Amino acid sequence: MSTEILAPMPGTIFQVHVKPGDAVTEGQEILVLEAMKMENPIAATSSGTIAEVRVKVEDKVATKQVLVVID
Repeated sequence: MSTEILAPMPGTIFQVHVKPGDAVTEGQEILVLEAMKMENPIAATSSGTIAEVRVKVEDKVATKQVLVVID
Protein backbone atom coordinates (compact mmCIF):
# COMPACT_ATOMS: atom_id res chain seq x y z
CA MET A 1 0.00 0.00 0.00
CA SER A 2 1.30 3.46 -0.89
CA THR A 3 1.84 6.22 1.64
CA GLU A 4 1.41 9.85 0.59
CA ILE A 5 3.48 12.50 2.35
CA LEU A 6 1.43 15.71 2.53
CA ALA A 7 2.49 19.30 3.10
CA PRO A 8 1.61 20.27 6.68
CA MET A 9 1.37 23.97 5.73
CA PRO A 10 1.72 26.21 2.69
CA GLY A 11 5.26 27.11 1.75
CA THR A 12 8.13 26.72 -0.70
CA ILE A 13 10.18 23.57 -1.27
CA PHE A 14 13.70 24.41 -0.08
CA GLN A 15 15.47 21.04 -0.50
CA VAL A 16 14.60 17.58 -1.84
CA HIS A 17 16.74 14.72 -0.50
CA VAL A 18 15.19 11.76 -2.37
CA LYS A 19 14.39 10.58 -5.90
CA PRO A 20 12.21 7.76 -7.25
CA GLY A 21 13.72 4.38 -6.44
CA ASP A 22 15.45 5.50 -3.23
CA ALA A 23 14.89 3.38 -0.13
CA VAL A 24 13.78 5.33 2.96
CA THR A 25 13.14 4.48 6.59
CA GLU A 26 10.41 5.81 8.84
CA GLY A 27 11.51 9.15 10.30
CA GLN A 28 14.13 9.84 7.61
CA GLU A 29 14.16 13.45 6.38
CA ILE A 30 13.04 13.47 2.75
CA LEU A 31 12.67 17.19 2.04
CA VAL A 32 12.66 20.64 3.61
CA LEU A 33 9.70 23.02 3.36
CA GLU A 34 10.31 26.71 3.97
CA ALA A 35 7.34 28.45 5.59
CA MET A 36 7.14 31.64 7.62
CA LYS A 37 10.93 32.13 7.11
CA MET A 38 11.61 28.82 8.88
CA GLU A 39 12.97 25.59 7.42
CA ASN A 40 10.68 22.68 8.31
CA PRO A 41 12.03 19.16 7.75
CA ILE A 42 9.50 16.71 6.33
CA ALA A 43 10.12 13.08 7.27
CA ALA A 44 8.95 9.76 5.85
CA THR A 45 6.00 8.40 7.83
CA SER A 46 6.76 4.83 6.77
CA SER A 47 9.65 2.79 5.43
CA GLY A 48 9.69 1.80 1.77
CA THR A 49 10.79 2.91 -1.67
CA ILE A 50 10.13 6.34 -3.16
CA ALA A 51 7.58 5.85 -5.95
CA GLU A 52 7.04 9.51 -6.89
CA VAL A 53 8.44 12.92 -6.01
CA ARG A 54 5.76 15.40 -7.04
CA VAL A 55 7.68 18.60 -6.17
CA LYS A 56 11.00 20.22 -6.93
CA VAL A 57 13.08 22.95 -5.32
CA GLU A 58 11.33 26.36 -5.35
CA ASP A 59 7.85 24.89 -5.96
CA LYS A 60 5.08 26.63 -4.01
CA VAL A 61 2.85 24.12 -2.21
CA ALA A 62 -0.50 24.27 -0.46
CA THR A 63 -1.55 22.62 2.80
CA LYS A 64 -2.27 18.89 2.30
CA GLN A 65 -0.71 18.85 -1.18
CA VAL A 66 0.93 15.49 -1.97
CA LEU A 67 4.72 15.91 -1.97
CA VAL A 68 6.06 12.36 -2.14
CA VAL A 69 4.59 8.86 -2.53
CA ILE A 70 6.25 5.90 -0.79
CA ASP A 71 5.52 2.27 -1.76
